[in-house]
Amino acid sequence: MTAARPLERPSQPPISLLVAIRGMSCAACVGRVEKAIRGVEGVAQASVNLATGRAQVALDQAGNAGTIVEAVRRAGYETVDSTTELSITEMSCASCVGRVEKALKTVPGVLEASVNLATRRAQVRYLGGRETIAGIIAAAGKAGYSAVEVTLGTDQRDQERSAQLAELGTLMQSLIVAAAATIPLLVLEMGSHQIPALHHYFVGTFGDETVRIVAFLLATLVQFGPGWRFYAKGWPALRRAAPDMNSLVLIGTSTAYGYSVVSTFAPTLLPGGMDYTYFEASAVIVTLVILGRFFEARAKGRTGDAIRRLLKLQAVIARIIRDGQERDVAAEAVVPGDIVVVRPGERIPVDGLVTDGSSFVDEAMITGEPMPVHKSNGKPVVGGTVNKTGTFRFRATRVGADTLLAEIVRTVEAAQGAKLPIQAAVDRITMWFVPAVILCAIATFVLWLALGPDPAFSLAIVNAVAVLIIACPCAMGLATPTSIMVGTGKAAEMGILFRRGEALQVLKAVTTVAIDKTGTLTIGRPALTDLVVQDGFEENAVLQLVASVEARSEHPIAQALVTEAHKRALALAAPDGFEAKPGFGIVARVSNIDVIVGADRLMRQIGLDLAPFAAMSQRLADQGKTPLYVAIGGRLAAILAVADPIKETSREAIEALHRLGLRVVMVTGDNRRTAEAIGRHLLIDEIVAEVLPNDKAAIVQRLQQEGARVAFVGDGINDAPGLVQADVGLAIGTGTDIAIESADVVLMSGDLRNVPNAIALSQATIRNVTMNLFWAFGYNAVLIPIAAGALYPSFGILLSPMAAGLAMALSSVSVVTNALRLKAFVPPLRLRDATPASLQVVPA
Repeated sequence: MTAARPLERPSQPPISLLVAIRGMSCAACVGRVEKAIRGVEGVAQASVNLATGRAQVALDQAGNAGTIVEAVRRAGYETVDSTTELSITEMSCASCVGRVEKALKTVPGVLEASVNLATRRAQVRYLGGRETIAGIIAAAGKAGYSAVEVTLGTDQRDQERSAQLAELGTLMQSLIVAAAATIPLLVLEMGSHQIPALHHYFVGTFGDETVRIVAFLLATLVQFGPGWRFYAKGWPALRRAAPDMNSLVLIGTSTAYGYSVVSTFAPTLLPGGMDYTYFEASAVIVTLVILGRFFEARAKGRTGDAIRRLLKLQAVIARIIRDGQERDVAAEAVVPGDIVVVRPGERIPVDGLVTDGSSFVDEAMITGEPMPVHKSNGKPVVGGTVNKTGTFRFRATRVGADTLLAEIVRTVEAAQGAKLPIQAAVDRITMWFVPAVILCAIATFVLWLALGPDPAFSLAIVNAVAVLIIACPCAMGLATPTSIMVGTGKAAEMGILFRRGEALQVLKAVTTVAIDKTGTLTIGRPALTDLVVQDGFEENAVLQLVASVEARSEHPIAQALVTEAHKRALALAAPDGFEAKPGFGIVARVSNIDVIVGADRLMRQIGLDLAPFAAMSQRLADQGKTPLYVAIGGRLAAILAVADPIKETSREAIEALHRLGLRVVMVTGDNRRTAEAIGRHLLIDEIVAEVLPNDKAAIVQRLQQEGARVAFVGDGINDAPGLVQADVGLAIGTGTDIAIESADVVLMSGDLRNVPNAIALSQATIRNVTMNLFWAFGYNAVLIPIAAGALYPSFGILLSPMAAGLAMALSSVSVVTNALRLKAFVPPLRLRDATPASLQVVPA
């Protein structure tokens, strides 16, 4: 049974910081960085992601970001901080400067703060992203000063992207130098071994000693030029007794290089006939490892494409009306309450409500829906979406870090930084992996030295080096996070937001989907679903009279009729007389015409025969609808029904869930007759009707006790208990904030087809993770014994250190490349071009 997650939040929750970490190269680094950060006072939780190169840190209000930086540095790594500039108002003297600086420095995440009274600007260096900036502005406000961010400055993601490009440039330079020295070294060493004539030419022309010295010089250039990076990172890790991937390369290449140096300049120190050189092996290994890291870094850079595309959706300029005049300002300068003007083809800069004009807006980046949405007075607009046709004005309601786009970016970042439950076991293994590989290499050396054939000493060294080089903890560390990054990014493009990264794994295991009816399967508000008129009456004329009568009523059914009349552009008239008959209907006079709208008992009371609509009445009853009748001028004119219509996409979504092998349960507070009619049409497996809001959690719990893994889909306040109780809660993004806050996954559109899409994407992502883990662990499990010489007794096969280096270089690249395949994921149900507002009436 899954325990319910509490809805209440702590009064002062820890602030969440995303801290970029430089220098991590394998899974062992992740464990060391996490351990270092968790040891800092005030850190409630820390989770490090190798693929993103960032740590997600929960820091208490009393925590100090500087100690995190110091702890990471002591562990042998570096943090990437950001800088922002704020305009501070209300400062009048030097004491103000001191108060503002003191206030800013108390914000968790702030490293340094410097305030200038003359310019009235503050320069702040901090860890984290927009959440830290929001805290800085709030802290200044509490101190009595207003703070506004002047510019995006060196935004954290821009810095990280710049750091990635700089790293790629450095790796390319190192690769060119290494390859330029290694290729002639290969010709000199390997070419001489493979082609006797070439060997005789080199020795005869230059002499054996000269050839060895040239090889030494070329190998030294590679070892201590491009290869110095492994000493810079690997040696400090070794000194801390915490070896990493760099340490393995350092030990392996240094062993091959060192043995060759001794063989070249002091061969008498070696056993007789052991003066072999492996200069080409150490150089090739360095070159191949750098090549692998270059491809890996380039591929990893592509895993963050989704976030970068989201950030590019932010408008740079906004056209606002101030003091009666239109003016262009930076989008960051828009404040709530500003009137913003948007013209055709322009990107909407912030969130707001339309006050004047109308247009169609492309909201695909938010909802995944390809069809533009009509916007008119009172309708909400979202920053980052694109205005298509008309010009309109809107009042800004949410700006800066408060916009929906900013929230989406933060949500995707948080999900990408999360660790799946499967990763916990991987982390425990990788913490001990590198030390185990070193012990395996030592054991390989000892066994070959004791039991191997001549030249045993040389073979012992070669095979031990091969073990060190072929081991690849990088692939193990990248297996899960790269898939999560690409998977959650793809989900965001589809309008699916994973608020909790672990939901990506749990959703895959779901066996039952419980779905709320109102607002989820249906549109959530009454609408006219049926209107059939007698011969001699015209449909629009009847509706015009009925709506004129119902316009005085606030009843939801009356409002549905009036809304339909407005949609058809029917002009309503004020009734001359109006009499409500509770429980029966309404009697009125419109334009000198007697109009009666009500139940069958009212029609019989005035002596009308309902036989012409008997079949229609029975059909509506079978659909769970209550028919209403219309009498005009004393004649029976029409029968109509008002109900909450089923969304046109609901049945398609249910069928897709069935194809995924899932059981579907509908949970509703409606009466059983209506619920069963809808359930029959949608092919629902189980219907639970007449449910109170608090009972929804109990129903989910009952399903869990029966052995089901339950996903609950809902949109309203009354769905929050079910969303929290479920193994995975999916909220319709068009629903209430409480439902969204209670959910693990948010479907930004009201389209239920994204439920099977989300489940299918979860299955594809976890399948991708499993493939990565199988490759990463299988690679190491199979090739480390081969490198140690496991095939030699039976087949006489040994793996050269150069082949080991090539295999290791390709292993990490293969994992990241496999994760990138998720970009090509095709959802089982595409959100095709359709009129979003179109409704579906339950057929007979």
